[in-house]
Amino acid sequence: MTQTTELPGADTGEVLSFDLISQPWIQVLRKDGSQDELSLSQVFAQASDVRRVLGDLATQEFALVRLLLAVAHDALDGPDDIDEWAELWEDPDCFAPVQAYLEEHRERFDLLRPATPFLQTPILRTTKDEVFSLNRIVADVPAGEPFFSTRLPDVDRLTFAEAARWIVHVHAYDTSGIKTGMVDDDRVKGGKVYPLGTGWAGGLGGIFVEGDTLRETLLLNLVAADTEELGFSPDDRPAWRREPCGPGSDGRSATGLRDLYTWQSRRVRLHHDADGVHGVVLGYGDPLVSRNMHRLEPMTPWRRSPAQEKKLGQSPVYLPLEHDPARSAWRGIAALLADRLEESGGTEGPSRLRPRILEWVARLVTEGHLSRRFLVRARVAGVRYGTQQSVVDEVVDDRLVMPVVLLHAQDPTYAQQAISAAEDADRAVRALGDLAADLARATGSEEEGPKSAARAEGFDALDHPYRDWLAAMAKAVDPFEHRHTWQRQVRQTVGRLGNRLIAAAGDAAWEGRIHTDTKGGTHWLNAGLADVWFRGRLARALGDPGSPGSPGPDVGDATPAVDGPHTPGPPGLPDTDDAATAPEVHA
Repeated sequence: MTQTTELPGADTGEVLSFDLISQPWIQVLRKDGSQDELSLSQVFAQASDVRRVLGDLATQEFALVRLLLAVAHDALDGPDDIDEWAELWEDPDCFAPVQAYLEEHRERFDLLRPATPFLQTPILRTTKDEVFSLNRIVADVPAGEPFFSTRLPDVDRLTFAEAARWIVHVHAYDTSGIKTGMVDDDRVKGGKVYPLGTGWAGGLGGIFVEGDTLRETLLLNLVAADTEELGFSPDDRPAWRREPCGPGSDGRSATGLRDLYTWQSRRVRLHHDADGVHGVVLGYGDPLVSRNMHRLEPMTPWRRSPAQEKKLGQSPVYLPLEHDPARSAWRGIAALLADRLEESGGTEGPSRLRPRILEWVARLVTEGHLSRRFLVRARVAGVRYGTQQSVVDEVVDDRLVMPVVLLHAQDPTYAQQAISAAEDADRAVRALGDLAADLARATGSEEEGPKSAARAEGFDALDHPYRDWLAAMAKAVDPFEHRHTWQRQVRQTVGRLGNRLIAAAGDAAWEGRIHTDTKGGTHWLNAGLADVWFRGRLARALGDPGSPGSPGPDVGDATPAVDGPHTPGPPGLPDTDDAATAPEVHA
């Protein structure tokens, strides 16, 4: 500590320092299972002994990994091509140049430095010199909705280490909405700046690849500059190699990975004393339009947007494909694999693009740098915002382990079967939901609650089995037979759940009632008829167990072990709102 002039954001004339290069602030999980907190220098020096970065939220982990990647890319000035990457992969001391790099830019990695505080704007102030609650940067305390927070009701104070992590996070995931205007920001109208969108990562379906150690994780996501699917610029550089941001925005576009990974979507200034941070000034920084950024941003899947194509009069237009918090990562596996399985339609391009980071890993396999049996651990993180993106509703946190053979550019068969297997599960669970709805109709009860509960139970029962089945695909000789094995397992699992629903339906469901179907026909609907319909739907969802090449009969196909009347159903199965043959599609 040194005594100099007054530091902006401090309460006294004592200038403090929190040097992120030497001071511990990044939480990590070590290979032995213990947790620790390391400095930037230590993270790179000990990357082989660290399992992964930890975050207060999954999104914080995602933002911190991107920060570390920006440091690595810039310190190594590459890798320029895949051969250079291979040399790094074989070199146990590949991150040695990072230490000299950090020392060169040390002044930009001090959280409290007066002129250039880390990722902050030192002169940031409102016209009334307001200082706001730290709730504005701590995402596990959404404004007005702190129901599940460990910091109820307000965040009064943060340590310098905590504040540094949340500074990284707020640039990536801050909410939108109307914000207080800052002095000298020409976007201010009536003291406010109107919504300019969330932080850049907030609009992504975030995904990166995890290795066995942090060293492997960083290298697996360190995309070489000769990657065709991504654009690289010699002018690309991270935030700390640019002039400190002023209160407004210069309207520039991102130059590449290093720029995007440290994109300054907000203007921030911490207020602190010797004991920590107690307030913050937060305003809008540099907005960034997400359309057609797929050649710069590798850590998200992308989807075609017909609405944007019509509006802009151009095609194709791709937007990030965000995660659905209601769906586990395995149910959205098509978004991770799909574009290699589609016909491009000439110059129009596929309807979806898988994350370019997975395309990069596929290239490592195709060119022989990773084994075909290598298991890819895809780390999934994202945010679902609510109320015009002004609050955080949910945080997505998931992992999916899949064999790298699914990503192989020249062999799409395994990927096709993996996607089809997820659709098998989807259709079977729809049939289970329809059974619950039919049983409710048989008693005159409300349908949607039981239907939703049954589907949730079905997906939950298939979650771990699918993940295990997917990982086992690395050793599968015949992907088609491997899928048949999965269909048999789905039939058995969902069949058992159906048996339980019927057994629990009660006497009123067995007695039944007159039901009018969607075509105007009437019949006596009871648990027995609901059972017949369910078995038929399940057969349609998973194939006829008696036909050649289809899974053989098993426990799930048996007549339910419940005594009761079985009323013959009408020819064919009834039409329902959720056709058993149509898998769910989520944009």
